[in-house]
Amino acid sequence: MAGEKSRIWIYVHPGAHRNEVQGEKDGVWYLKIAAPPVKGRANQELIGFLSDVLQIAKSNLTIEKGLSSKRKLISISGLTPEQLNTRFNDMTRQQREG
Repeated sequence: MAGEKSRIWIYVHPGAHRNEVQGEKDGVWYLKIAAPPVKGRANQELIGFLSDVLQIAKSNLTIEKGLSSKRKLISISGLTPEQLNTRFNDMTRQQREG
């Protein structure tokens, strides 16, 4: 699994009240991020939030495309696409329940 590398498209809504996984549509995961899109703060918050959601180190996450865009391609080391979907779906379920 250490050699696994996955990519996902994320659409970010910066400046939200809290960090939240909204869900997936057409292969793109929609996330709300509390930090504003100023001086890379939203990107830093996104990486930290993804690290928590996916239960991996921040160093395993890279924004490949979209540094200054709401739509981003994220590269993730150490997880399969199936593991990614499971962890995102688990977080979505937890947010709805609690």
